[in-house]
Amino acid sequence: MKENAFQDQGSVTHCHGCGPDNEKGFRIKSYWDGDEAVCTWQAQPHHCGASKEVLNGGIIASLIDCHSLNLAIADAYKREGRPIGSSPRVFYVTASLNINYLRPTPIDKPLSLRAKIVKVEARKTWLTCTLSVEGKVCATGEVLGVRVWPEGSPISGASLSGRGQ
Repeated sequence: MKENAFQDQGSVTHCHGCGPDNEKGFRIKSYWDGDEAVCTWQAQPHHCGASKEVLNGGIIASLIDCHSLNLAIADAYKREGRPIGSSPRVFYVTASLNINYLRPTPIDKPLSLRAKIVKVEARKTWLTCTLSVEGKVCATGEVLGVRVWPEGSPISGASLSGRGQ
């Protein structure tokens, strides 16, 4: 039996890149593979860049960002010996995102994301991620995630922990 994706365990449900409750989002699914996280995702024609044959660069950045931060969240729960999504909730935001575009990413083939943790220090987690199609690396990313506000958003004070919010 396949394990549940990080995103389906209730940590962040409304994010555009990874939230299962966001009908217009990418709804990526990230899974453990040893100490790393893997994801397979299929772009749609409306995700194209300047050419209808390649994936938009901003979408590539969003996929790398969301997949990496989901690994940071899952790892924090794992280090604390708790199930993903249990209270108090764990949330990470992006402090830094650096993307290297190495070759055009075909839009008509499934892409694979593989993220790994480089370092954890207090509330900060440094990660790297590769985006590949048919074994060819198309983009790489370096992400710095920072653990934040389990009690609510610093902007509105709204809860970040409930489904459908």
